Amino acid sequence: MKTDPPNNPRRVWNENHAALRCLLLKDKDYSKALPIFLSQHGMAHSARLRAGVWSFQDEVLSGLTPEQLRYGSPKNPHSAAWKIWHIARIEDVTMNLLLADSPQVLHSGGWLGRLEISCVSVGNEQSDEEIVELSADINLKALLAYRLAVGKRTRSLVRRLDPVILWKPPTPDRLQRLSAEGAVIDRVSWLRDYWGGHPAANLFLMPASRHCLVHLNEIERMRPKLQRLKAHS
Repeated sequence: MKTDPPNNPRRVWNENHAALRCLLLKDKDYSKALPIFLSQHGMAHSARLRAGVWSFQDEVLSGLTPEQLRYGSPKNPHSAAWKIWHIARIEDVTMNLLLADSPQVLHSGGWLGRLEISCVSVGNEQSDEEIVELSADINLKALLAYRLAVGKRTRSLVRRLDPVILWKPPTPDRLQRLSAEGAVIDRVSWLRDYWGGHPAANLFLMPASRHCLVHLNEIERMRPKLQRLKAHS
């Protein structure tokens, strides 16, 4: 069943995100923050994650062909496929390694082989050539399934999380796992430092929610060009 979007859904999402930020960082009230986070998180994933909820991801990917999903311009090689992979990797890494100290979905679910790629990092360090290669090689069906699996794991772990860990930064041993598992390589160590320099509650606010929306909005802005690509093919 198709779910109609709320009136001005981005405005609603942003207002709720501001409330979530206040509950997590000011009030430190996890019991009230959790249902808001789950709503925000669900809207940034496929509706398959949370039945009956309108989905930003479904909206921006609707009707795009495999060619369009893989397309990147010479000036901006970051394809829609790359962006979906990147937000999935960021969420997988931060929520599992830093928040839950658990295995990444990528490894525990054997997704690397199904994705038909070799890259295990979050992708911030990739060159234009590497971005183009990943966009061309990645299995698109597996990509969407991996993103969904990451979302399901996130929702499971936040429901059983002890909120006491949220008010301090991730521990050094968890940050070290980012490097040890190749998720964040040395030349983009600023990313590890950023995550390690804020309370763990910040992982709810950016990697698992707003970061997703940022890149989904980028895909939405790409759609007119991608649709022209179809018309000229």
